Amino acid sequence: MHTDFPASDVWLSHRISYGETDTMGVLYYAEYLHIFERARSEYIRCRGMSYSEVEARGILLPVREARCRYRAPARYDDLVRVHAGISEWGRASLVFVYEMWNEDKSVLLATGSTQHALVNREGRPTAVPDWFKALFHLSAGEAPATAD
Repeated sequence: MHTDFPASDVWLSHRISYGETDTMGVLYYAEYLHIFERARSEYIRCRGMSYSEVEARGILLPVREARCRYRAPARYDDLVRVHAGISEWGRASLVFVYEMWNEDKSVLLATGSTQHALVNREGRPTAVPDWFKALFHLSAGEAPATAD
């Protein structure tokens, strides 16, 4: 596994369903982003708040950019392990990074990232609030690396 992955992280296990595969039984390329989304939601939940609670507090995280590098195929009925964390914080943005591994974490299947803006309900950019930083154990003045 990569040693430069963010220290604050989460692992999500996911079994590839038949409906997520193409006619060759391989995980369909767009499904990787759906699985990354599940890992991102789990990451936030593991910090003590669901994403729906974050939205209820007026913070939305639209995706500004998504990337996926496919390295080895995942197939129907495979159990994959998805590693997720936050690699960068900006004044009003953040970047999640992902690694998808096979069941025993011996083969890296994919890597990816999603960059998110922080916006209010009107869609206007908003600075990362202190309560949101606190979920990820950042002090109000701390912001590792910039993403804007």
